[in-house]
Amino acid sequence: MINSDYVADEVPIETSQKAFQLNLDNEVYGTLAEIGAGQEVARWFFRVGGASGTIAKTISAYDMQFSDAIYGSASRYVSRQRLSTMLDHEYRLLIERLSEQRGEKTRFFVFANTVAAKSFSRISDSHGWMGVRFQHAPEADHSDVIIHCRLLDGENFQQQDTLGIAGVNLIFGATRLFDQADCLLLSLIDSLTDKRIEIDMIKLTGPAFEGIDNRLMALKLVQFGLTQSALFTAMGEVAQPAEVLYKKPILIERGSFRPPSKRHLDMLECSWNQFRKEPENKDLEPLVLFEMNLKHSDNLAASKGGIPESQDFLDRADVLSSLGHPVLISNYFRYYRLAGYLFRYTDKMVGLVLGLPNLQELFEEKYYTDLSGGILESFGRLFKNRLKIYAYPTLRDPKNPEDHSPGNIITAETIQVTPRLRHLYAHLYEEGRIESLKDFKKSCLGINHQGILDGIRHDDGEWEKDVPLDIVHHIKENHAFGYGSLAKDRGGD
Repeated sequence: MINSDYVADEVPIETSQKAFQLNLDNEVYGTLAEIGAGQEVARWFFRVGGASGTIAKTISAYDMQFSDAIYGSASRYVSRQRLSTMLDHEYRLLIERLSEQRGEKTRFFVFANTVAAKSFSRISDSHGWMGVRFQHAPEADHSDVIIHCRLLDGENFQQQDTLGIAGVNLIFGATRLFDQADCLLLSLIDSLTDKRIEIDMIKLTGPAFEGIDNRLMALKLVQFGLTQSALFTAMGEVAQPAEVLYKKPILIERGSFRPPSKRHLDMLECSWNQFRKEPENKDLEPLVLFEMNLKHSDNLAASKGGIPESQDFLDRADVLSSLGHPVLISNYFRYYRLAGYLFRYTDKMVGLVLGLPNLQELFEEKYYTDLSGGILESFGRLFKNRLKIYAYPTLRDPKNPEDHSPGNIITAETIQVTPRLRHLYAHLYEEGRIESLKDFKKSCLGINHQGILDGIRHDDGEWEKDVPLDIVHHIKENHAFGYGSLAKDRGGD
């Protein structure tokens, strides 16, 4: 559900009001360049009247040869690259032709989009890139707002309508709300719902957004309900999912990662060794992906008022990125929804790494009472495509972490599920949909993550033996996870 309860002075809600206010603003003036789904954004400005006060030019180059002649050739026409060349070209022309005449009193802008909407020949996922390049003050250096959206309406004319509203929202937000980042985000879906559009990526750059952390903006897209996930590259850059996940085998490990421990890395190493040897992955380089879930109880433990602490998630994303893999932050509490998200972008194999407690939880029927088909429907969705669960063992008696005898180690072979589901589990195991991880480090099984976190906060030194050395250095240098915050209390213990 989209949370659109925001407050900003003089922010109209209706799309027509926004377009009309911009038309009456003598300071804002620019170009609209649209490819795909018609000139739906420009149409709003012409419809309400007074468009000559806002629009210097509109253009729509549908033919590929025309488009290439104007913006240069492109390997993909609906891409961030194509959007960037459109903004570059149109903004350069705008400044060259009008800055001398009216630059002292005008904030120039260029809006551009490149969209693949539903059509007679296209039934796959409808999506598009939209952006605004603008001046936050006359003669200022330009700033950019770039977004990627998925169009969820079932008919082309509905998608066109959604695109037009979203485009007006984007222009209005960039030119009027650039100094109120949260309001800008929420204004993007004014007069829309999460049933019509998903905004799964945003990037703000330039002097109007000095000090803005784009990872925080991406996380807020998830928190505000504009999307269900935010994806960061190993370099810490905000990414659109298809840019990272497209047609790749994916090995994904979910956790709270507060902080990543040697057990997390052992889980990854064991699963990686088995996943890459799968016949389907021959001659392919699988992608490793860490995932943190906003709705998981371990993550909500760091919340205030039910809203996860943004800095806590970003600290963990920083640490995980230092391991060289992309990071996904999502609202997909149920694994079948996470699987559905991944298979939206890949037709290759997906490996899901789970600890035994999480695997046991997967077989708890109480989590599926809202599904008409119950747990069977959930598993049908989870294993609909080529997904395999890699199960990492656990200790039967975690209070005795030094006991590594076979009787104290539970594996996928010896796990106990509720009697009525034993045959279902046996079927999935025998069919190879669940596989036990091998060659694990027994010393990692007894690692206590809450003990690590407490040790970090008290700076007792004990926690360091269970955390990889590079991450230990990162935590100390960046004072992550409350490092040393309780050290002063040790003398009174």
